[in-house]
Amino acid sequence: MTTYCDVAPDHPVHGPYHDKEYGFPIKDESVLFERLTLEIFQAGLSWLIVLKKRPGFKIAFENFDVDQVADFDDHDIARLREDSSIIRNRLKIEATIYNAKAIQEIRRSHDSFASWLADHHPLTKNEWCKLFKKTFKFTGGEIVGEFLMSIGYLQGAHQENCPIFKKIAAKKPAWMKAQAKTTKAA
Repeated sequence: MTTYCDVAPDHPVHGPYHDKEYGFPIKDESVLFERLTLEIFQAGLSWLIVLKKRPGFKIAFENFDVDQVADFDDHDIARLREDSSIIRNRLKIEATIYNAKAIQEIRRSHDSFASWLADHHPLTKNEWCKLFKKTFKFTGGEIVGEFLMSIGYLQGAHQENCPIFKKIAAKKPAWMKAQAKTTKAA
């Protein structure tokens, strides 16, 4: 079976994402919001399309500033539906705005999106999916799983023989910390 670790290295678009972002722990709210949004827009499409359109997404969604996106209105939705630098799916655009508002609510109860994630960890993928479905829009199992792997909350972003795996392990992602606790408790 071919994996991302097999095809991404040395690829002009996938390579930098694979080597410097995918699976690394993240706490920055705008980066977390961006990653969730990109995973949503990827649904039904290739990751390559999303990565190629990433610069357009950053501009269109105000560098993924949660507060700015939460203030988007019908005019902004119409503007984004005409913006060929992004994927112009109305449901995904509306979900992004809704999700920005959901993150604002999360701040009220957990101070930040990163704290919310940390406070719920560890959960099984199924439990994460239920939580995300209750909290956000357009967050099915594949989207939630990829999002959580991409930010270091679920195992599986890299094969253990991938050189990037060691770099990520040195940063002790959440899934690895949880695994260590489980091993220690046993």
